[in-house]
Amino acid sequence: MHQPDLNRRSLLRAGAGVLTAAALAGCGSSGADNSAPSPSGAASEGGSPASSGYAMPAEWLEHERTFMAWPALSEVWGDQLGAVRQDIAAVARAIASYEPVVLMARPDQADQAQQQCGNDVEVIPLQVDDLWARDTGPTFVTGPAGLAGVDLNFNGWGGKQTHAADSRVAANLLSRYRIRRIQAPITGEGGAIEIDGEGTLMATESSLVNSNRNPGRSRDDIEAALMDLFGVDKVIWFRGVAGKDITDCHVDALARFVEPGVVALHRPGPDTPPDIWSAASDQALTVLRQATDAAGRSLRVVEITEPDFNKIQGTGNDFLATYLNYYVVNGAVIAPRFGDRAADDKAASTLRELHPGRDVVQVSINAVASGGGGIHCSTQQQPRLGAASPQASAS
Repeated sequence: MHQPDLNRRSLLRAGAGVLTAAALAGCGSSGADNSAPSPSGAASEGGSPASSGYAMPAEWLEHERTFMAWPALSEVWGDQLGAVRQDIAAVARAIASYEPVVLMARPDQADQAQQQCGNDVEVIPLQVDDLWARDTGPTFVTGPAGLAGVDLNFNGWGGKQTHAADSRVAANLLSRYRIRRIQAPITGEGGAIEIDGEGTLMATESSLVNSNRNPGRSRDDIEAALMDLFGVDKVIWFRGVAGKDITDCHVDALARFVEPGVVALHRPGPDTPPDIWSAASDQALTVLRQATDAAGRSLRVVEITEPDFNKIQGTGNDFLATYLNYYVVNGAVIAPRFGDRAADDKAASTLRELHPGRDVVQVSINAVASGGGGIHCSTQQQPRLGAASPQASAS
């Protein structure tokens, strides 16, 4: 995660004065709850999620659909908006070859989004500010009562970006699909958590135990909330990096569960000088080598090395050149391609070995990566109820 400076999409940061909350007032979709949710709201209606049997399924289980969002504002991306939209359309088309894709777009931009994404992608009118559906959309859980969506009270990654519409995306999307909404008692983002589907969750302290999301809350408080919201029994914490990128070092660019007991870990290139990001990776490696999961298993760690920054095609101080921000869909892994052919090929080969039976589809996302994000950041899966693991289905 080679991101030396905090300047990602600086034009939309809180206090920048370019877009104010007033300028985006009234952006909620018609008929939906347009009030900004309160982080202190109840965790659920009628009992805690975990006690009601809710848990978050692993990403590699079968999906009903993928949600994405169309980047709305030139004030966010400047002259890169067109290129960013091309990247998002390419990712949406790649996913749509394997499972349904629903892309949220502002009503006045829906036709353009449809034209660029093609007819295999369903575009729905719903107010959004930016493309980061992983963080702004609901994080889905399943239980005896069916499907529910956890609203993590998106606050612009701790007030770093105006989020008048994006703070309501989770509530508005769940309302549109008539899915039960669970309002979290903490503030966070979908990219801040990684789960194995068997009771273990990974997270960075920097993105959750942080006064810009959860002032006055201890790690134990936040851990208890995560366990309740997502039905897990154990949380593995990494230190992360606070204040150096807009997400405060989301875990989905650092470490990912491949299957229970196996973790893929982002590693710096051999010629990368030591910095805070390589230190974060080193610390995560130390933690993982000593950790056990909820079932008591030691973890196997598979290291995936970043590309050579002298060979990548993208540019920018915030360029996120990690292969870890891939997305697992029905039958495939959608992964980034950066232009370092040897590193791209090696990453694809590793992902193919880690996800047997799935295609590995690499997509160039240079414009999105220049904003400090990736494919996983731009997607959010809706699990299929009753879905079995691919291995179980094949047996």
